[in-house]
This record gives sequence, C-alpha cells and structure tokens, in this order.
Amino acid sequence: MLQIGFIRQNAALVKERLSVKHFGDVLLVDKVIALDEQVRKLKVESETLQAEMNAASKAIGLLMGKGEKEQAEQKKQEVIQHKSTLQQLSESLSQAEKQLQETIILFPNLPHVSVPLGKTPEENEIVREGGSKPSLPANAVPHWELIKKYDLVDFETGAKITGSGFPLYKGKGAKLQRALIQYFLDYNTTAGYTEYLPPLMVNEASAYGTGQLPDKEGQMYHATADGFYLIPTAEVPVTNIYRDEIVKEADVPVKMTAYTPCFRREAGSFGSDVRGLNRVHQFDKVEIIQLVNPDKSYEVLEEMVQHVETLLNHLQLPYRILRLCGGDMSFTSALTYDFEVFSAAQQKWLEVSSVSNFESFQTNRMKIRYKNAEGKTQLLHSLNGSSLALPRIVACLLENNQTDAGIELPPVLHAYYGNAIIR
Repeated sequence: MLQIGFIRQNAALVKERLSVKHFGDVLLVDKVIALDEQVRKLKVESETLQAEMNAASKAIGLLMGKGEKEQAEQKKQEVIQHKSTLQQLSESLSQAEKQLQETIILFPNLPHVSVPLGKTPEENEIVREGGSKPSLPANAVPHWELIKKYDLVDFETGAKITGSGFPLYKGKGAKLQRALIQYFLDYNTTAGYTEYLPPLMVNEASAYGTGQLPDKEGQMYHATADGFYLIPTAEVPVTNIYRDEIVKEADVPVKMTAYTPCFRREAGSFGSDVRGLNRVHQFDKVEIIQLVNPDKSYEVLEEMVQHVETLLNHLQLPYRILRLCGGDMSFTSALTYDFEVFSAAQQKWLEVSSVSNFESFQTNRMKIRYKNAEGKTQLLHSLNGSSLALPRIVACLLENNQTDAGIELPPVLHAYYGNAIIR
C-alpha cells in the first residue's frame, strides 16, 4: 500500500508512475488527497473540541468549590453539547478514514524508474541470456509424451481425484520432485536463508498483507466456511510471519525460504500453453523472501537475481532474464525480473521464476518495521523470488535432456535423485 504522506507530497509524480503501470484512474490520486485533508481537518476539530471539553470539565470542579453553582451548571451544559458534537465528529472521522482506506488500497505499487514502458509481455526487456540450447535428436518429443513414456505423472487419475490441472506424480516422477525440492532448499539454506514449512492456508489479513487481496481474489481457492485461502505462493504465509512486528536492526536482513505446494485457479486458461506441466492448478515451488534495509533493497534484488541465475546454471538449462514492462508487472511489485527457460521440444520460453522488489508496499500493509541507529521506526522493504517453480523446470529437464537411453539429469541432481538417468 502506498503511503499517504508520499502521495500528498508527490501527487504529480504518483500520477506519472501510475500511468507507467497503465492504471485506469489516476484521478483517484486527487480523491485520496481530498479525503486525507478531510481526515486531518476532522482530527484537528475533534482534538480542539476535546481540549475545550476537558477545560470545561475542570472548570466545573473549580466553580463548585467556590460555590458558584449557576456558572457550574452552564459549564455542564457546555460539556453535554461538546459530547454530542464530538460524537458526530467521531462518526464523520471514522467514515472518512474508512473511505480513504478503501480508496488507497486500489492503487498498485509505483514502478521503479528503470521499469520499461510497455503494456504487453512482448514489450518486456531482455536483460541477458545464459546457457546453451540443446540440439535434440530427430525423434525428440515434448514432455507430456516423455511423462507417459517413463510413467512419471498421471494426469487422468489426478483429474479423477480432484479435477483438471491437479497432476498425480508417481514413482520416478515423485522422486524427481522430491530431489528438486531438496536440492533447491539446500541451495537456499547454504546461501543463508532460514527454512520454514508454513501453513498452506491463510486468513484474509495475511492475503491482504502481501497484496493478494483485493487484487487477485479470483485467482485463489477460497474456503468460504472458514474464510481461509489456499496459498498461491509461500510468499504469503512466510512474509506474514513478521506482520505487526518491529525487527531489531541487528537481525536485518531477514532471509527466509520455504517449500510449499501452491494453488492457483488460473481461470480461463486454455490452449497449447496449458498442455502437460505448462500450466496447472497445483504445483510445487521453493521461494526465497527477504526483509531488508530500504537503502539496500535494490542491491539485494540484484543479489537475488544472481542467486536464481546460478541455480539455473547448475541445472544446465538455457535461460533468459527479462525486466518486466509496466503493463506486465504485478499489482504489488516496484521492479520484477522474470526468468524463462527454453523448452527445446516445444521451441518456446517458459517462465520459471519472478524476482521482485516490493519496496515498502507490502510492509506498509503488514506494518513490518525496524528501528534505525537514530531510534526512528521505519518500514522495511520486502523482496521475494521463485527458487524455483518446479513444473516447467521438470518439463525442460525432460525435454532438453532426452536421449535414446533415457533422460540424462544434470550432475547436481545425481545424488539427490540417486541416479544419473531416468529410464
């Protein structure tokens, strides 16, 4: 959530940056400023009236002590009238504050100055590419055929158990999932991230804190009887660990990692992009999250990008890094880098990670703060990244490493999987 003080002092800048994200109604900035002025005016009136009421109440005791009952009675009537007016002001203030809050949460985060102009994924900026695209044999097939050949995932039974988009991993497929998850977690914890295993459902306050509500409500599975939401990413429960907390400066940066299943409705998805593991409703993902000093968040963002990039190099997958344009960014992000790996059999790039700096957008919602050296309480900055999302990693590992003898796994996975090849 944007900070009202910043909006008030930088209205023109806020409008300009919102336009980069193609936000539909920049005139809401003027509405927020007007509501803020109304709130501040009502607060001053309430405080002034409260002070007058306190003074009148004190005067009553003094007048009664002097025996001036008539004057004391007049003061009592003043106090009664003040109480009535104060009640009306309190109701008006509460209504104005509610309206201000309901309006300001409609604003997405402001994009960083380095965010490219653009509206569609085609306008994202390619930062760099790495790895080598493999030369596949003439009889190479896409991963959904390899999955059947090696009996790794049962989509039909998954659909019977739950529905389309809920894969059932089995045998060597389940073992590969477990190997990847363990490798990713070990890689992250070696880099200083503390591992968590969080709840897979969150309450409304948690979903609001990270910006899933009200922006992405239609993408989440909702257990309506209890008001809980199945998590779309470990970012939601893990970042909320520090909701309403003041972190000691000595403990900053806070580095966290977690493996969780993730649940996304992905309503309206269809076509070739959803075949096999390209797009599913339940998938496994390992996440990294940091809470950092605001002065260092963009330095940390680059470190997290390098962290994910090294991981992809270890997996020997061809990849590219994109800086997302304003129109393709998430509601909460100030700057996002997407990682895509090349699917050789499909001849297409598949997204496997997003690494984002949210600046104070999430921490302002969650009131995650720290005290600086001067003793001043400030908001931390939050960042997160996929390290990594498994389905498309698995798809590319299968496709890019297929041989007549089987699927040759990269060396870093040999010990985790217990073999160098899937037969």
